[in-house]
Amino acid sequence: MKHVRSYAFLTSSVVTAVLLSLLLACGGSADEPSAEDKALQEEAQQFLDGYNKEYQKRLIAVNEGQWTLQTKIVPGDTMSNYKAQQSDKAFAAFTGSEKNINAAKKYLEKEKSLTDLQVRQLKYILYIAGNNPATAGDLVEKKIKAMNRQTELLFGFQYKLNGKPVTIGDLDEILTTSNDLNARLAAWNASKDVGKTLKDGLADLRRLRNDCVKPLGYSDFFSYQVSEYDMTSDELLAECDKMVRDLWPLYRELHTWARYELAEKYQQPVPDMLPAHWLPNRWGQDWSALIQVEGFDINKALSQKTPEWIIRKSEDFYVSMGFPRLPKVFWERSSLYPVAADAGYSKNNHASAWHIDNDHDVRSLMSVEPNSEWWGTTLHEMGHIFYFLEYSQPEVPIVLRNGTNRAYHEAFGTMIALASMQKPFLAKQGLVDANAKTDEMRILLKEAMDYVVMVPWSAGVMTHYEHELYRNNLPKDQYNAKWWELVKHYQGIEAPATRGEEYCDAATKTHINDDPAQYYDYAMSNVLLFQFHEHIAKKILKQDVHNTNYWGNKGVGDFLKAIMRPGATVDWRAHLKEVLGTDMSAKSMVNYFKPLMSYLKEQNKGRKYTLPKSI
Repeated sequence: MKHVRSYAFLTSSVVTAVLLSLLLACGGSADEPSAEDKALQEEAQQFLDGYNKEYQKRLIAVNEGQWTLQTKIVPGDTMSNYKAQQSDKAFAAFTGSEKNINAAKKYLEKEKSLTDLQVRQLKYILYIAGNNPATAGDLVEKKIKAMNRQTELLFGFQYKLNGKPVTIGDLDEILTTSNDLNARLAAWNASKDVGKTLKDGLADLRRLRNDCVKPLGYSDFFSYQVSEYDMTSDELLAECDKMVRDLWPLYRELHTWARYELAEKYQQPVPDMLPAHWLPNRWGQDWSALIQVEGFDINKALSQKTPEWIIRKSEDFYVSMGFPRLPKVFWERSSLYPVAADAGYSKNNHASAWHIDNDHDVRSLMSVEPNSEWWGTTLHEMGHIFYFLEYSQPEVPIVLRNGTNRAYHEAFGTMIALASMQKPFLAKQGLVDANAKTDEMRILLKEAMDYVVMVPWSAGVMTHYEHELYRNNLPKDQYNAKWWELVKHYQGIEAPATRGEEYCDAATKTHINDDPAQYYDYAMSNVLLFQFHEHIAKKILKQDVHNTNYWGNKGVGDFLKAIMRPGATVDWRAHLKEVLGTDMSAKSMVNYFKPLMSYLKEQNKGRKYTLPKSI
């Protein structure tokens, strides 16, 4: 959009529970429906069967069009954009048609007489329609055109450093490795230039997205997106704020530690807020590159490998847990490697997984290089791919072939990436020396700089910014000011210098443009992944949560399949309770980093804290 003993006891409980849920979803019940109800169910099923068939056909056309648009961006090429727009329009016309909306509403008026699986499909059909309702008129077509134009501007942008063309990868390399603050500042500034070209488009898209969802009763686009979780905007914000609060004490320690360590590194006075260009990530969402762990650097080992090796080894990992090999189409149609400098075209540089037909045409868009970043990213994207395939089963209707919620998708991929960076696993793959002495605390610190740092950024900055943008109609002349206000509040980061409203630094993040109002998925996924990982480590592997090896354990695979297979045919809260016996909570994440919390408090003794104790 993922083991010391047999896991038979879970297979007999969780899998049985999941199968029972599916049985009930399909209408299985001790009470036989009346003749009238049966007739209604048959009529509704005819509608759903026809809808699913046409939906898949149009989905394929949309995804193929977008695939071409994002994998081969040719300057001056208008045909790919035109074809993508035509497919998008056809998809929008179908999903948002008054005929389909009226039919879904008609059957839902008698939802108690239908099966749960039918009701879930009908509600999802209305949800999809909400994005492109025919009653919105030509706004839908205008929105599609504006979205494709924004994608072209973002991924076709020519970055320049000191007047010379560079790739975004070149700029990231400087921010990751350079100790020269002047070079870092120049690279950071260059990475933000694209925002100036995107500001007008973002304002236009905000208007069009909001206006398109109103005909089906949504107040704004943010509320519309949140509704897929069966939550209101206020409920979602409360959940996000709770995640930030639960992790804030640890984030505050990390922030204090980073301020002092980086000031020493760059030989500068200790700042109250972290200057954005001091950090290794353009948005400060991941600080893990700050930490090197002696005896635990896999880049040297990976540099001897090929990109192909990384991808094949990622597939082998999932297969070792009992998943089937990837279909032939994945290898034939994916775009997995960097575009050659003389290719004459560029492509989207953001890694992604694609479910082209909601069946077995699965692909990935990446630019894999043999390094640790792409090692984790590849395993993450493979998590999406194997999740796609697991719920692409006959008992799961085409329209419900999604994650149980959107965060589940991210959770599985990221959890596998976490597991793949733990020492027992890496040693088994020959990427680190099993006997090498490693500083376990620095490993934890590096992990926290990734997983913990991500939450204030995703649940805080991104979520609240898009809430302001869509729900509160943030004025265009306040786009940048609000952005940096939130960055300072939630991340304790400041821009190197005043950023005026000629900039649109929020729009430099791809998700603001082409995957809008969903970034809280990543925060939820970070919380969920630690819940899943803790369960796997303690209940299946009987291993320390910090030192696991999933490789080759079919019990882990059975557990993951049991969670993945129902897709969106079950309620996500009930499903989580079924498989874990608990609600979504950051408790497992807090527990995982408890040793680090004690360590950081000791390291930060006598240092000035500049973030508040609570948020």
